[in-house]
Amino acid sequence: RAANPRVWMRISCTRKGGGVDGGATGGEAAVTIEFELWRDCVPRTAENFRQLCTGEAGRSNAFGSPPLCFRGCAFHRIVPGQIMQGGDFIMNDGRGGESIYGLKFADESFDGRAGHHGSAGLLSMANSGRDSNGSQFFITLSDMKHLDGKHVVFGRVSSGLERVLAIAAATGSDTGATPHHVVRVEDCGECTSAE
Repeated sequence: RAANPRVWMRISCTRKGGGVDGGATGGEAAVTIEFELWRDCVPRTAENFRQLCTGEAGRSNAFGSPPLCFRGCAFHRIVPGQIMQGGDFIMNDGRGGESIYGLKFADESFDGRAGHHGSAGLLSMANSGRDSNGSQFFITLSDMKHLDGKHVVFGRVSSGLERVLAIAAATGSDTGATPHHVVRVEDCGECTSAE
């Protein structure tokens, strides 16, 4: 059996109006986070995220035909201690997004680990109700069991969770708004076997 794929995102945190927020990123302009995608559990959902990291799926059907890729996409909703949500490469505000399969695709499974939000660092599909998965996702920042059976968990942060937690604590708010910061995926891709 082939190993589960791993992908990476280079995430920056800047103050609105300019300037890197080095406190949120440990003094660096951007930090790299790695994820393991659970192809062995939810292969369709994992493949959607993998291709949105590599950009290999081409262009969106949305107005302007943006690339089907997270590169340049903002984390538009950050609630410290709960979630860090992104993936809307169409509108960058939570109103858009698109999967590699079309606008939306069905919930793949809630069986086993795909249905459990029991710790920080899990990667889960954001949706607007049953069977409405697109490109938006969130990273859990704590135990979020109340989301079990509503959102498909399809991977985990395999490297850099402490950076994710620091960015969320420095930039988010109770409402999820990021009024003073822009948190963005500067670049992303698939890890090679040598990485």
